Amino acid sequence: MKWEKGRRSSNVEDRRSQGGPRRGGGGMKMGVGTIVVAAVLYFGFGVDPSFLLQGGATSSTPARQSSQPAQKRSAAENKLADFTTVVLADLEDTWHVLFKQRGMTYKEPTLVLFTGSVRSACGVQGAQTGPFYCPPDQKLYIDLSFFDELSRRFGAPGDFAQAYVVAHEVGHHVQNLLGTSEMVHQKQRRLSKIEANKLSVRLELQADCYSGIWAHHAKNTRNIIEKGDIAEGLRAAQAIGDDTLQKQSQGYVVKESFTHGSSKQRMHWFSQGFKSGKIADCDTFSSRL
Repeated sequence: MKWEKGRRSSNVEDRRSQGGPRRGGGGMKMGVGTIVVAAVLYFGFGVDPSFLLQGGATSSTPARQSSQPAQKRSAAENKLADFTTVVLADLEDTWHVLFKQRGMTYKEPTLVLFTGSVRSACGVQGAQTGPFYCPPDQKLYIDLSFFDELSRRFGAPGDFAQAYVVAHEVGHHVQNLLGTSEMVHQKQRRLSKIEANKLSVRLELQADCYSGIWAHHAKNTRNIIEKGDIAEGLRAAQAIGDDTLQKQSQGYVVKESFTHGSSKQRMHWFSQGFKSGKIADCDTFSSRL
């Protein structure tokens, strides 16, 4: 990606100096009422939607900005943090235009960088949760060490693969602003766990499609996408499909426990958004999966 000259977003909270232990220090969270193995939530993009609205705990004091000098962090981590703020800014530019076309105003989310664990309006979350978006506080949370795991352990390296992660979480913010998330959560409360999981899959696939929409405009409007970038995004989508993660961790697939979609589905819907660039073409709820 040609990102170095891009605008940096000001909607970033750096809480890395406040974090707890890094990955591997705690137990994995299991999906409510499902037989999802730990890897699904550990490396899935975003926590289960039903959990997000369980009256999430909130901090009694405002989050402080990091006071740790940047030079105490590695040059690679500083560069990755810088890259993430540029991607967030480019996402802001894209969604402002698309919302304006619909006669709406896009409210920018805040990106929280953390290390080990973080307090959000959805409760205290550890790095093992993976990157996630919390609707009550309209913030997305990322421990930058996740990107190393994505590359080293799951074979999905590259800056665009990392950008796809951020774009997916911003996709959940878009769903929150459009009322899609609340509609899904309301329906889930009246459904069995298996049927609720199916709605979660559709919600996640739509966020993948929205990430593709951003890629479409990043390429065609601002020309920051380079040869090979889309392949990196597709490789990342393939790597974190529920079926791929389950095969790797337990050797078999339990389709009824899917919460994010299969590798094929995630790749398809990212491609759909990238080809179209239109919100209307990301209706995963009316489409046959």
